[in-house]
Amino acid sequence: MSKRTSVAEPVSKPKKKELEQLVVDFLTVNKEKQFNYKQIAAALNIRGEEGRRVLIKALDRLRDYDVLLETSRGRYRLNNRGLILEGRFERRSNGKNFFVPDDDANVIYIPERNSKHAMNGDRVRVQLLAKRKRADTEGAVIEILERAQTRFVGVLEVQKYFAFLVMDSKFLANDIFIPMDELNGAKNGDKVVVEIVEWPEKANNPVGKVMDILGKPGDNTTEMHAILAQYGLPYKYPENVEKAADLIPEKIDEKEIAKREDFRDVFTITIDPKDAKDFDDALSLRKVSPTLWEVGVHIADVTYYVKQGDIIDKEAENRATSIYLVDRTIPMLPEKLSNGLCSLRPKEDKLCFSVIFELNEQAEIKKSRIVRTVINSDSRLTYEEAQTVIETGKGDFSTEILAMNDLAQKLRNKRFANGAINFERYEVKFNLDEKGKPLGVYFKESKEANHLIEEFMLLANRTVAEFIGKVPKGKNAKTFVYRIHDIPDSEKLDTLNAFILRFGHKIKTEGNKVEVAKSINSLLDKVQGRPEENLVETIAIRTMSKAVYSTKNVGHYGLAFDYYTHFTSPIRRYPDMMVHRLLERYLNGGSSVNQVELEAECKHSSDMEQVAANAERDSIKYKQVEFMTDKIGKVYDGVVSGITEWGIYVEINENKCEGMIPIRELDDDFYELDEKNYRLVGRRTKREYRLGQPVSIQVAKANLERKQLDFVLS
Repeated sequence: MSKRTSVAEPVSKPKKKELEQLVVDFLTVNKEKQFNYKQIAAALNIRGEEGRRVLIKALDRLRDYDVLLETSRGRYRLNNRGLILEGRFERRSNGKNFFVPDDDANVIYIPERNSKHAMNGDRVRVQLLAKRKRADTEGAVIEILERAQTRFVGVLEVQKYFAFLVMDSKFLANDIFIPMDELNGAKNGDKVVVEIVEWPEKANNPVGKVMDILGKPGDNTTEMHAILAQYGLPYKYPENVEKAADLIPEKIDEKEIAKREDFRDVFTITIDPKDAKDFDDALSLRKVSPTLWEVGVHIADVTYYVKQGDIIDKEAENRATSIYLVDRTIPMLPEKLSNGLCSLRPKEDKLCFSVIFELNEQAEIKKSRIVRTVINSDSRLTYEEAQTVIETGKGDFSTEILAMNDLAQKLRNKRFANGAINFERYEVKFNLDEKGKPLGVYFKESKEANHLIEEFMLLANRTVAEFIGKVPKGKNAKTFVYRIHDIPDSEKLDTLNAFILRFGHKIKTEGNKVEVAKSINSLLDKVQGRPEENLVETIAIRTMSKAVYSTKNVGHYGLAFDYYTHFTSPIRRYPDMMVHRLLERYLNGGSSVNQVELEAECKHSSDMEQVAANAERDSIKYKQVEFMTDKIGKVYDGVVSGITEWGIYVEINENKCEGMIPIRELDDDFYELDEKNYRLVGRRTKREYRLGQPVSIQVAKANLERKQLDFVLS
């Protein structure tokens, strides 16, 4: 231990006050850093169970008196903050308010009386209040620095002289008051979008005006648009952008074709979901020698048509992604481009940006190149059609499909051997009638046909990232967009390990990345078909970091790639368009772009990806609740999928619909939340409800407005 971090001789049985002082001294020396209790114990030479137990108590006490900050569960640093802080205001779904400081230290409770009309997500300045003994630290908002959201969705309630917007969510404490001259043609009972225009200091309610009428509650299109509006996402395409797309010529200039490698006579297919219209990737195959295959990954050349900074580009940049709701796609690009000019439809000449590989029979890459091409796809297959060919060995293009599948399976096996993590999750899908009403639920699982496309897309993405990022020693890589996935936090891995021990499982939490990843894969294999499968998978996924876009490459842990990017879906993801432009620039010898500006673009794309995912999840949730509305009173087997202080979430086995048993329904005892062990425990009976526990439930209520199912134990 260096002189800088060690401040004590071995302490075998430290006294309480002495130990607290040693902890404070150690953290004062290292005031810019944070440590977990194991690191503090090592620094203070505290050994043995008794010593560690006393240390944990000392840390808890110092935290309770605000001497230390617990920056995340089990990690501490000295509290050297002032009394006034800046950060984010959060209104939880249970109606309580919290303040999350910029330094991500202790979250602070904000009573409603001290919220100064702050709304969920607002950036605020907060003053810490005098701490009452044994009570949580409280704060008061003294200034709202930036509003996160000013538009809200709800149902209009029109009275004689005024109107109110009544909202489904609890993210605003009060309904919005709307003067009669700000109704914009909306009528009582309409679902509308309202913008807050002011919130007078002494008024209980904010004042707003109607910006758009979505329609009648319960109507499918109204509800889908409401979900989008709630997240600030567009539900209409601007006419001027569509007109700009309509002006793009459909005929490809012969001079442009002459500049490109011509793959029009090479066998080429697209394989996509049956309802897809935007085909942004195609695969070509030809034998170049008895032992070598040439596989071309051809990606729609969107940036040939969409020029940086033009009106179409700005709209795409703002949207950052297409959004896939249950019954519709909200495209990033105008339909003329997404489903027409750029879509790699069969029997049509199409311009592509391509990565061409030469692979031997063992799927080892002997050569690769990145080129602009022109293709003409032979056929458009659905995943189901391609899967039938793989399973039967018969059908059109069976020789080529089977050859590509063989190579893809070998690439896949190598990837897992190198430490890629195999989280295979099913997708919930609905059979809908013409009005969007769900008639049935089914689950979409990935099969070999999906893996075939996936492996070649992964290979192309990795190759493009390596081409830019992998440079000889002594040379600087040019600024680029990477898709990164950081290694899991070691403490989260320790928590996962401690949790799965009760089921007789264990993972490696130390060692190199490949060893840790292989042990996680081994765990996921072992729990297949066992009662704890759902639970272990859920907690293992929570242990992982989130994948994001960044100019700072740290590799992609989940895929076991040192370099990775997104190049293969420019019709539906803006980062892929950014990658295409950077690739063209650097292939032509251009200088490196400004990293700060590109990093800001990456962050916007990552944020929008998350918002779109939330909207997609909400649309599924809405359809699940709608599907269950005529099943009130029915009994189902399920599994506990979430534990909170306000109730237990249960997922029904048969249809994967999730609902909640409110805590008030558990009236046989007073239940306490044991967050660390994902369970509720009865104070008197010691009865417990654990994450992953099988339960039988009865459907009690289906609230479409709140997208919420209520269950009772049966």
